[in-house]
Amino acid sequence: MDSVKKLPVAIIGAGPVGLATAAHLLERGLEPLIFEAGPTAGSAIEQWRHIRLFSPWRFNLDAAAVRLLEAAGWETPRLTALPYGGELIDNYLAPLAATPAIASRLQTGAKVLAVTRAGMDKTHTRNRETTPFIVRVEHVDGEVRDHTVAAVVDASGTWSTRNPLGTSGLPAIGEDAAGGRISSPLPDVTGRDRASFAGRRVLVVGAGHSAANTLISLADLAKEEPGTTILWTVRGPSAEKVYGGGDSDGLPARGQLGSRLRRLVEAGTIELHTGFGISALKTLDTHVSVEAADGRTLDTDIIVPCTGFRPDLDILRELRLDLDPAVEAPSQLGPLIDPEFHSCGTVQPHGAKLLAHPEKDFYIVGMKSYGRAPTFLLATGYEQVRSVAAALAGDQTAADTVHLELPETGVCSTDAGTSCDLPAASTPVTVGSVETGCCAAPEPVLIGIPTGLAHGRSGEV
Repeated sequence: MDSVKKLPVAIIGAGPVGLATAAHLLERGLEPLIFEAGPTAGSAIEQWRHIRLFSPWRFNLDAAAVRLLEAAGWETPRLTALPYGGELIDNYLAPLAATPAIASRLQTGAKVLAVTRAGMDKTHTRNRETTPFIVRVEHVDGEVRDHTVAAVVDASGTWSTRNPLGTSGLPAIGEDAAGGRISSPLPDVTGRDRASFAGRRVLVVGAGHSAANTLISLADLAKEEPGTTILWTVRGPSAEKVYGGGDSDGLPARGQLGSRLRRLVEAGTIELHTGFGISALKTLDTHVSVEAADGRTLDTDIIVPCTGFRPDLDILRELRLDLDPAVEAPSQLGPLIDPEFHSCGTVQPHGAKLLAHPEKDFYIVGMKSYGRAPTFLLATGYEQVRSVAAALAGDQTAADTVHLELPETGVCSTDAGTSCDLPAASTPVTVGSVETGCCAAPEPVLIGIPTGLAHGRSGEV
C-alpha cells in the first residue's frame, strides 16, 4: 500500500457516507480528495430537507466524523430527537464539511465523468494493480481535469438516477416526452414546490415511504387549496405493505405514518388504484393521460415518481467490477440484500471484504453499494467505510472485523435514495475475528433479526 501513502484516495460524493469516509481515512493517516457534484456537501439530501427521518440522531452520526467535529467545538444534537433532512445538513454535514481537515480536501461543483487506470482501459492486466487510478472530473468552471489517485471510494449514492415509471425496468412509452410534468421524487408540496401542486390533479406513483410522505403532505395541501385532487397508483394488488405495522411498528413515527395514510384512503381523500402498472404516458396540452398495462387510464396534471433508485454505473465502465446480476451490488453482497428476501434489519454487517471488486483498491460504498436494493442503512454505510479505510491502510484485522448495531424490530424506509431508518432499540452484532451473532447465517431468508413484519417482497407471496 505504499502508493496509497504517496497519492490521495478519491472519494466520490460528499453525503453522510462520503464525508465519513474522509474522516476515517484521516484517522488512518491517509489523504482524502473529495469530489462533490453539487454546490455543497449533502446536495442530494438538500432536495428532501423537508422530510423527517424515522431514526433518531444517534443512528445518523459516524463515530470518526463526530470525533473530528468535537475537536472543532461542535455540540452533539439531542441523540433521541428525529431530525429533518435539513437538520441533518445544517447541524451535521455542513459543520463537518467546514472543519479545516475536510474543507481543504473537498471540491464542490466537481462532477466525476469517469474512473480508470492511468494509461489502461479495462482489457489491460499487466501491472494493473500497481498502476494509479485516473479520476476525470468536470469542475465548476467547466474545465475537465484528470486527477491521479491511489484508490477510489465511490459514495455517490443513487439520487440522480431514479427508477422509471414504466414496468419491466424501462421507461413507460412517452415518459421522456412527459418530463415537464414529472416532479422530483420527494417534492416539498406544502413549501418550496407548493405552486406546482396547489389546485391541481396530482398522481403519486409508488409503494414506499416516499410515496406515503408525499401523499400525506398532499392531503394537508388539499385542506388549504380547494381543487387539489390526489391519485395514487401501486403495481401490487394492495397497499398493505405501505400501511405497515401500525401500532406494532418498532418505530412509532413510521407506524403512525402508515395508519394515517390508510385513513386518508378509506375516507376518499386519496384515490387509490391498485394493480396499476404504467405502460404509457400521453402528454396533451392540458394534462397527461396515464395508461396501465390492463388498459385503464388516469388523467393528471403532474406526476410524482416514488419508484426508487438505481446506481449510475456509466462512470465505472473502464473498471473491472464484480456485480450481482440481480441488484447490481458487489456480487458477495447481492444475495444478502436482495429485496425479494430482505428488509434492512435482516442484512448482516459487512465491510471491505464483501465490497471488494477485481479492481484492487476500488470500492463502492453507501447507498450505491446496494445497487437497486432499497434497504440501505446509514449505520451500515458508516461501518462499511470504517472497514474500507482500515483495508486501504493495510490493517486487515480491523478491516475484517465488522460491527453493527441492528434494530430489534427494524423494517426499513425503502426509497429516499440515501438510507433507511433505525429504531432506538438495537442489538450489537459482530462478524469477523470474534464470535458471530445471529446474522452470520448464509441462507438469505433466515439471516438477521425478525422484524415482526414480512421481509422483502417474499412477504407478498
